[in-house]
Amino acid sequence: MKQTIMIVLVLLTFMGIDSYVRAQGEAAVPFLLLAPDSRAGGLGESGTGLADNSAAIFWNPGGLAFQKGTEISITHSNWLPQFGLDDLFYDYLTYRQYIDELEGNISASITYMNFGEFIRTGEDSPDPLGTFRSFDAALTLGYATKVHPDWGLGFNFRIIHSRLSDKPTAGEKGEGVATSVSFDIATMWRPAKLELPLLGDIGNKFSLGMNLSNIGPAIYYIDQAQADPIPTNFRLGMAFRLFEDEYNSLTYTLDFSKLLVDRPDSTKPRAKFYEAIFTAWFDDTFNEELRDIVTSMGLEYWYGGDDFKFAFRTGYFYEDPAYGNRKFITLGAGIRYDLYGFDFGYITTDVFKDGENHPLSDTLRFTLLIGWGGAYTHQKGFPRGI
Repeated sequence: MKQTIMIVLVLLTFMGIDSYVRAQGEAAVPFLLLAPDSRAGGLGESGTGLADNSAAIFWNPGGLAFQKGTEISITHSNWLPQFGLDDLFYDYLTYRQYIDELEGNISASITYMNFGEFIRTGEDSPDPLGTFRSFDAALTLGYATKVHPDWGLGFNFRIIHSRLSDKPTAGEKGEGVATSVSFDIATMWRPAKLELPLLGDIGNKFSLGMNLSNIGPAIYYIDQAQADPIPTNFRLGMAFRLFEDEYNSLTYTLDFSKLLVDRPDSTKPRAKFYEAIFTAWFDDTFNEELRDIVTSMGLEYWYGGDDFKFAFRTGYFYEDPAYGNRKFITLGAGIRYDLYGFDFGYITTDVFKDGENHPLSDTLRFTLLIGWGGAYTHQKGFPRGI
């Protein structure tokens, strides 16, 4: 089917061709792994240890426990601009609010990946029979609270909907439409006081986060025998405030992530999702497991006070050549004025390319934010919430 081939080509490229060939064999709906916001996108796609805005619902919902006030944000990105496909785009909407009665933050997000319009053809004829639209989407609801003044804990529940086609073709049973659910559990450690040799007290300048996301049953389009796991992912990240005075701050972020799904093997059935969380760490040699870990890092500089401030960002993303070979530099900037904010992030692979542009090169993300109730109040150190 022509429309099936076109969809596959898009899917093979929207995360990068080399990485997706491997990832698609391991997990479905990989749009759930895309860095959704411009700020973390400008930091090399790292944010698990920082997680101090509403996008923490993706990076580390445990970080929401340290935030106050209310915030809404929306992000838009035309995906894979190298292909010139105007209807291939990504949108991300977030909301979070601190509620005194719940002693924590509630949050929500909508993720939407549009693959565009496709032409339907017959099984034995190239003649057009009509058109249909293809997309992936997810609705996430979350809650985060402090279990200790230095510890935050967050949970998410997610509904996933994927529409690759709109009706059955030939003798297939399914319609190319699938729905599943997943949940996340995450934690953030942000000590108020931490004495270290040589560094002294780095309390409220250091945070360590962990997020286990997309835990849930396999998703299928045709029948359960052809189900694929969703991309359960483990993230470990840290953030460190390198420098800060009344008007300036410089922060370093570092993330490690690993996909926790059972790899296809014709000699045995795939492990269940709750088993793969453990077995995916040991299904290869130790060296190979280390190579399978993705590393990302970033630097963020802020200048300004309560009413107005601006930021510059840069980062680096690295994936081993044998496990996807995505390597890129990111740049970004942001401003905050009163209730409002704007961020953008940019990906370039020019320093790594070998004669051809990578599909991810020149990708831009734009984010608009509105925050009130102390959401953007400037303070020394990281946010500590209410």
